[in-house]
Amino acid sequence: MLFKLVAKKKKLAASVKSADNLYKWKDVLAKCSSKPHPVDISFDDVAMYQYTGGTTGVSKGVMLTHANLSKQIQQISAWFPTFKKGNEVMLGSLPFFHAFGLSPCMNWSIRMGWEIILVPKPQPKPLIESINKYKPTIVAFVPTMIIGMLNDPDIVKADITSIKGCFSGSSPLPVEVIKAFENKTGAVIVEGFGLTEATPVTHVNPFVNGKRKVGSIGLPIPDTLCRIIDLVEGKTDVPVGETGELLIKGPQVMKGYWNMSEETEKTLVDGWLYTGDIAKMDEDGYFFIVDRKKDMIISGGLNVYPRNVEEVFYEHPKVLEACAIGVPHPTRGEAIKIFVVLKEGETATQEELLEFCTNKMARYKFPTEIEFKKELPKTNVGKILKKDLRDEETKKRKNQETKS
Repeated sequence: MLFKLVAKKKKLAASVKSADNLYKWKDVLAKCSSKPHPVDISFDDVAMYQYTGGTTGVSKGVMLTHANLSKQIQQISAWFPTFKKGNEVMLGSLPFFHAFGLSPCMNWSIRMGWEIILVPKPQPKPLIESINKYKPTIVAFVPTMIIGMLNDPDIVKADITSIKGCFSGSSPLPVEVIKAFENKTGAVIVEGFGLTEATPVTHVNPFVNGKRKVGSIGLPIPDTLCRIIDLVEGKTDVPVGETGELLIKGPQVMKGYWNMSEETEKTLVDGWLYTGDIAKMDEDGYFFIVDRKKDMIISGGLNVYPRNVEEVFYEHPKVLEACAIGVPHPTRGEAIKIFVVLKEGETATQEELLEFCTNKMARYKFPTEIEFKKELPKTNVGKILKKDLRDEETKKRKNQETKS
């Protein structure tokens, strides 16, 4: 009742005019029976349409079955055996409409009977406040959340040592960030990997009784098979240590894309999910994501993986965020441009950052352009949108050509 009085002033409510196709929720409930119609549901029937983030193209409706959702939670539970039913507190910092928030946060917590702390706006200050106040024992973050918290002034006074385990995914986690977060929390942070088409988790570093490899996405979770195939023909398995496209097969892999048969046929071949990610596997069976296939830059005939460039910039003490893309070059075909967000109160020059890179990467990987920005475009879970940066750069270059 009080909400109605203040909502309009705070722009939290709006007057909606009546229309032929407008139905009020309470009126619909009053007219309908509380007994649902009996429906024969199979374990292999579609349970939901989970839309992809659209970071590299058009968002697609992923058809996830009841089996996908159920078996994914069984896989996660088997991977984290020390977390028992009813004993933990989960920080629900990821939106539940996103695959990463859906399975590891919401569904797993419900299955295990855990309390979930809901954080509607997963920004540094409310995240730190929630951890300090409600003492979660398990957290799931994307790298931008961790970076934001570590660089927020409130982190100095906050006690975030209640965290026993942290699962990081969605995008690569810089090595320096892993070290800083573990020093602050005393927790074990494990980097993993997944994609919407796999409900989403496919790989995680061992949490107990196993070796964690910094920079690796870890090992395939139970019942998950993986291959790495050549980038040219897309058929032949490559030797250990060499890069190629990552393929996945397992009970968590989607049924297909809704109303997109051609895309489904390209992505699912003989039961294998073509991820579009470039990866390699070491002699111990640990996997490393090198970069997105669509993000790879070919400069002067040489492959440059943006992640390698970004990792170097993240080591610089003044850099908060970094994102590298390929831009047209008259002789090389493509050159590297990197967008940099500096930490609050810091200043830097292009020359200073390039000097920092001198002994840390090969010359052909050096950026030809550095653009400083106040912030980078992100998805609703904090994943940097390289697609938007490319579009922005394309428009800028077209405008410059028009003027000249």
